[in-house]
Amino acid sequence: MTSPLSPEARPAWSALATHYDMIAPLHLRDLFAQDPQRGERLCLEAAGVFLDYSKNRVTDQTLGLLFQLAAQSGLRQRIDAMFSGERINLTEGRPVLHTALRAPRGASVLVDGENVVPQVHEVLDRMSAFCDQVRGGAWKGHTGKPIKNVVNVGIGGSDLGPAMAYQALQHFARRDMRFRFVSNVDGTDFAEATRDLDPEQTLFVIASKTFTTLETMTNAHTARAWSLAGLGGDPQSVQRHFVALSTNAEAVAAFGIDTKQMFGFWDWVGGRYSMDSAIGLSTMLAVGPGAFKDMLAGFHEMDEHFRTAPFDRNLPVIKALLSIWYNDFFGAQTVAVLPYSQYLKRFPAYLQQLAMESNGKHIRLDGSRVDVDTSPIYWGEPGTNGQHSFYQLIHQGTRLIPSDFIAFAHSNNPLGRHHDLLVANVFAQAESLAFGKTTAQVEAEGTPAALVPHRVFDGNRPSNVLMLDRLTPKALGRLVALYEHDVFTQGVIWGIDSFDQWGVELGKVLASRIVPELVDESTPDLSHDSSTNALIRRYRELKRAGH
Repeated sequence: MTSPLSPEARPAWSALATHYDMIAPLHLRDLFAQDPQRGERLCLEAAGVFLDYSKNRVTDQTLGLLFQLAAQSGLRQRIDAMFSGERINLTEGRPVLHTALRAPRGASVLVDGENVVPQVHEVLDRMSAFCDQVRGGAWKGHTGKPIKNVVNVGIGGSDLGPAMAYQALQHFARRDMRFRFVSNVDGTDFAEATRDLDPEQTLFVIASKTFTTLETMTNAHTARAWSLAGLGGDPQSVQRHFVALSTNAEAVAAFGIDTKQMFGFWDWVGGRYSMDSAIGLSTMLAVGPGAFKDMLAGFHEMDEHFRTAPFDRNLPVIKALLSIWYNDFFGAQTVAVLPYSQYLKRFPAYLQQLAMESNGKHIRLDGSRVDVDTSPIYWGEPGTNGQHSFYQLIHQGTRLIPSDFIAFAHSNNPLGRHHDLLVANVFAQAESLAFGKTTAQVEAEGTPAALVPHRVFDGNRPSNVLMLDRLTPKALGRLVALYEHDVFTQGVIWGIDSFDQWGVELGKVLASRIVPELVDESTPDLSHDSSTNALIRRYRELKRAGH
């Protein structure tokens, strides 16, 4: 029996399946020829973001059915439930209120009857005061020197968000300070991040809600040892060179960090949605409290747009429904995210966690197994680099790869004609993907007959173009919130919980079992499968041989 949460139980889904048979053979060349105003009609600007979605394989009927699907899926009710603090993360029994992190001072967001906005701003105020001290030189290290190096130690959302934001906003960051990010439990990550740093001027930001995360705390203890070694071994020095982003005061104090330098957040904030919470402390240290608050304002603008706009004028909803259309009807398995800004080179990696950890699920909210494909694979690189590597596959490969192009009207580093050339490539790539190059056009160029098939571009490859004025803190907030709500909307359509992540647990549990088996001086009694047992034995042999 089909679950009521299955999209296949909704009339619009069946209608879309039938409609797909009519749409699939149509080419974007024909759609544009039939509607000369298509490029002007199928676009939308809101919250500082312009979206051109005209180069998608849809008609007005397609869009109408997709909006019906959203309505029949209860999207409006789910949006209201999220913003009002209902416990929509069912498997963990939690509200989902990353939107409260950017609510303006004086707003009201209730969790169990308590307004959490004052708590949010209390932490932001403490963060701002601390950042002003560090950036202004009032906060001194153990030997009296000012802090010039900040190392963020985290994993997952406690690393990807701050690292992406720092890279994205580097234009606005302090250039007399260095910012590094350590996440991988591979010791190389820590070694390379600290190789050229002076312990006397280095501050470590340890980001772990529970202060027990294996990778983060392994790196944190290595950082503590490194710092103590460079500061004469005085345990009191930890208080001047470490701060904690955590809620476990006991563990933070045991580590040696003054709990006055502990910045907390809440269980209604998922890690991949936390870059605008205390987890963003390293970002605030880099760009300053004012710029960080501008970023929060950008988030809030997109939040309000998503919360209030009708579906047919709602940027995240439109993007999400187009993704559903390609993922579940065309069988497209990936989405290419192509930011034409070198500052956004970590943005595709950030979206990988946001989308795939959120919607990489095979069980619905009611415990039934999904019967359609859920999250596509997100990937990408900044342009124009990608044009000289994987764009060949997007243009002439056998797979359909919907693409998001992200562009800015103004550069933060205007150098001659660089930016015009950059943006010209955005428009040219989207145009060539959509319309391609026919056999007749290739032959008209005098191409030898044997080469004609190789130079034909089928086109009909869909894309969105997202354009913003300039990459500022506010623009980054708008862009991230747009994708957050895009991902949430997809999850609602599929009937899944986008806010848990049980899939990351099993490997971690097994790893904790295997570690002692790798380091035990005596030969351990192994009880894994034959492959894992053989790998453990081989590793132990190589390790012994290397001594």
